[in-house]
Amino acid sequence: MSLFGTRRIYLDYASATPVHQKAAQALSEAMGIFANPGALHEEGVVAKRLLTSSRERIGKHLGCKARELVFTSGLTESNTIAIVGTARALEIHRRSLEGTHWIVSSIEHSSVLECFAEVERMGGAVTHVEPDSKGIVAAEHVVKALRPETVFVSVGWGNNEIGTVQPLSNIAHALHRYEKDNKTTVLFHSDAGQAPLYLSPQVNSLGVDLFSLGSGKLYGPRGVGALHLSNRAHASPVMYGGGQERGLRPGTEDPALAAGFAAAFDVFTSERGKETKRLRKLRDDFAREIVARIPGIIVNGDLRHALPHMLNISVPGDKSGEYLALQLDHFGVALSTKSACREGETDSHVVAALGGPEWRAKNTLRFSLGRDTAEQGIKKTLDILEKVLIG
Repeated sequence: MSLFGTRRIYLDYASATPVHQKAAQALSEAMGIFANPGALHEEGVVAKRLLTSSRERIGKHLGCKARELVFTSGLTESNTIAIVGTARALEIHRRSLEGTHWIVSSIEHSSVLECFAEVERMGGAVTHVEPDSKGIVAAEHVVKALRPETVFVSVGWGNNEIGTVQPLSNIAHALHRYEKDNKTTVLFHSDAGQAPLYLSPQVNSLGVDLFSLGSGKLYGPRGVGALHLSNRAHASPVMYGGGQERGLRPGTEDPALAAGFAAAFDVFTSERGKETKRLRKLRDDFAREIVARIPGIIVNGDLRHALPHMLNISVPGDKSGEYLALQLDHFGVALSTKSACREGETDSHVVAALGGPEWRAKNTLRFSLGRDTAEQGIKKTLDILEKVLIG
């Protein structure tokens, strides 16, 4: 942050979080442990021990066994292994995905939606479940989409654009009832995104079979993530060349990155309650002031059922969200219009799913607050926003 000077206001934590000091310290201290964790010599054993302890620490926070966690390079790879890896395992078992049915919410991140596009190319049938006007994917809508041949459902926990928190446990209970009544198995996956920063990620309580995590969204180092797989989940590798990480993620593991990730998990878990309360007040005050100062603003989603650090608005008029974001950047405010990962998409597919006028999905601004966000920065942002939008 200091690289850009103190006058800049960073409100794009949903895109990337800075590395927490304790995570950076853990990473730095572990950099000296350079040996291959798969080696038999003493140096390799030390590296393996660090990798194992990091896996155990993260597993404890998730309420799962360490052996149920696979380290990956981040959220995108975790999602790919969870979805395409499951598809490949089924394809090997059944010799084809034809006759299988998959369900995904229509407002997922591109790293999920592109995986389901691959499932369709492999022969599977995919149903996209729409949210309601507030961005909530109701359990009854998922159940309505189920078919006898359904094998997999994916619904993200906290939406990466509008912050709505999906009722994962309700969906899981509905799926389990369906499984019991129909004597079948439907795997349930969720892209956790930034939700663990503010919600307790106990995988058993959530009822998920596969759970994707990325350190770079959680104040840890980039280049590492994790995927939880329950004993019901079976995936095949999507990359080849080694048997590391239960055979699902070939390549020499990096114990230092894993240590940094575990340290970040320790920090935000200990601060979750306090930080959630602080950011929710900042966000809610911010939203009220925006609506009061700028006529016609639409707040996207439902702040009562959203992650506490996210605020997504649509601005009436003919100025696109990208234009407005660049104007705000000029005055020192960093934010996004939507996810930065879907190249070529001008309108927000998430906001478009909520309905409303055409400009709503085109003129979006996403503010995402974080550890370094202060009241002074929010007040300054309000003044700048009013200046840019009204003059």
